Amino acid sequence: MDKAHILVVDDDQRLRELLRSFLSRNGFRVTVAGDAPEARERLGTMEFDLMVLDVMMPGESGLELAAALRQRRKPIPILMLTAMGEAKDRIAGLERGADDYLPKPFEPRELLLRIGSILRRTATQTAAVPAATPVAVVRMGMLRFDTKRGELTAGDKRVKLTDAERALLNVFALNLGQDMSRDTLARLVGGEVNARTIDVQVTRLRRKIEEDPKFPRYLQTVRGTGYRLVGA
Repeated sequence: MDKAHILVVDDDQRLRELLRSFLSRNGFRVTVAGDAPEARERLGTMEFDLMVLDVMMPGESGLELAAALRQRRKPIPILMLTAMGEAKDRIAGLERGADDYLPKPFEPRELLLRIGSILRRTATQTAAVPAATPVAVVRMGMLRFDTKRGELTAGDKRVKLTDAERALLNVFALNLGQDMSRDTLARLVGGEVNARTIDVQVTRLRRKIEEDPKFPRYLQTVRGTGYRLVGA
């Protein structure tokens, strides 16, 4: 079973590293960020199962970041950490989209219990959602992509694809309409493709499937997440 991947966001470097070490020792994959912009960057290139988020940060606060992330198609579960322990502060965090709230200072064991509770609840909710049935053919205007043959055609003409482009388009087609992070795309495509090269491959694909690659209609950018393919 894959380890749950946790994003720890806190402007206190010492606490970030303590949490990284503690959570890693307890079986989690851990990535850290020092503020909201860095957290958004991590979210744009990697996939996470949960975020441990500090409320009081310079610039965009944890409350503001949590509220913004709740607008995503696939929100990330959030456990908020803060020195503010009053009821009104906890309510504010929950109203902004936090799944749970843990005041500082806290017992490490309690942190593990709360993380485990959120992950179990999230897994149950995900399992209750039926998986979409993959489509065999995706239409994008005058174009047609056959997932079984791996062929992209425009009318009776075949559009030439590289192996990397075909593999990436196939992943998009089999997950039609779903937001896909660069990290997930790279993992599903496999081979020599990594999260950093996904952007390059997407740009090349857009030149072949979009009327105007600068304003893509089918292969869309999902801000803060990655990309999604929609048919028409």
